[in-house]
Amino acid sequence: MSAFEADDWARTQAMPAEEEIRRVRRLITRVKSDLDDLTPEDRAQIEQAVDVVRRGRTVLLGMPRVRQSLPDVRPPGTAV
Repeated sequence: MSAFEADDWARTQAMPAEEEIRRVRRLITRVKSDLDDLTPEDRAQIEQAVDVVRRGRTVLLGMPRVRQSLPDVRPPGTAV
């Protein structure tokens, strides 16, 4: 398989299906609607909880990092 074919295959597998996108959009709409129905106190509690969760997680986007191998510090001629 050529590199170009592999890229197309990987891209196709990584993309969400249209139905998945529609379900997520419906969920977002429903959550936003439900938030509008909350009392100001309940809404403040949810916003505080969201802030706590956001502070507790880290998201790194982009290429994964690969650790560099450690240098071999053994003197020449020693057994492994």
